[in-house]
Amino acid sequence: MSRRLADVARKAGVSEATVSRVLNGKPGVSETTRANVLTALDVLGYERPTQLRGDRARLVGLVLPELQNPIFPALAEVVGGTLAQLGFTPVLCTRAVAGLSEADYVQLLLDQQASGVVFDGGQFAEANAPHDHYLVLRERGMPVVLVNAAIDDLGFPRVSTDDAVAVEQAYGHLRSLGHDRIGLVVGPEDHMPSRRKVAAFERVAAGLGLSRVEHTLFSLEGGQAATTRLLQDGITGVVCGSDPLALGAIKAVRRRGMRVPDDVSVVGFDDSALMSCVDPPLTTVRQAIEAMGRAAVTLLVRQIEGASAVDEELLFEPELVVRGSTGPAPSGR
Repeated sequence: MSRRLADVARKAGVSEATVSRVLNGKPGVSETTRANVLTALDVLGYERPTQLRGDRARLVGLVLPELQNPIFPALAEVVGGTLAQLGFTPVLCTRAVAGLSEADYVQLLLDQQASGVVFDGGQFAEANAPHDHYLVLRERGMPVVLVNAAIDDLGFPRVSTDDAVAVEQAYGHLRSLGHDRIGLVVGPEDHMPSRRKVAAFERVAAGLGLSRVEHTLFSLEGGQAATTRLLQDGITGVVCGSDPLALGAIKAVRRRGMRVPDDVSVVGFDDSALMSCVDPPLTTVRQAIEAMGRAAVTLLVRQIEGASAVDEELLFEPELVVRGSTGPAPSGR
């Protein structure tokens, strides 16, 4: 007990006596100090006293699939910073191979009486993935916000990039440069944002030259393999569903002894960190990460404060950022 008091006091920046008063429900402690002590208790993984377990901690889980794609740390920075300004403690939960699953993280957050959860790039966007843990969150009344397209009927607010507009911008840019043999590289077939991109691509490309769609894993290697297949059909413009896929596409072009953008133009998606510094600088469709992250926090906090969760989707328009990976279609092709 004495070690626990010392740990919590150090984490909360108060005396052990103050921690003791909070844990024993004694008067003479401000609400701010009380909240800080309970948050420190939760962060350190100590169990709350029985009489305090009904209070939700000011912890908010941010569940991400990975951190290798820079777009996810970028969102985490916005969401985490905004939550901290509002007095919440963000808890980063990252899925990893042979690590904790989304369902495991959900149970941990429920055990810690977290105030809410923000999911990005999670199983909610995969039609064939397990979704039982989302139903548990809905049944428990946990405030939840999903970032980017989700399967139907989960019942949570969503904050999404308009995938259709993203494809229209990228495809229109390549067409304006004279390309009429354009391919699309996206994630797995059950991935909802990819499905939206494919639907938009098929609509805008209908009857306008050769168009091909390739599904693959979201990785540089996946982008390289998919683009290699497109190049065999003489594609001169490639639209990708993420920046790592686009970097893989550039690698595939070079492996065939060709050049970007002289022989093949490549467009990414996200505008994640350092895309202006790669060779060539990547033309990409920028997600409105700052605005989306703040909107996600606003929707979450409204639920925490008692507002009902509205099953609606806020669509944010992306922005085409033209750099050096796109150029005029090669003559004679």
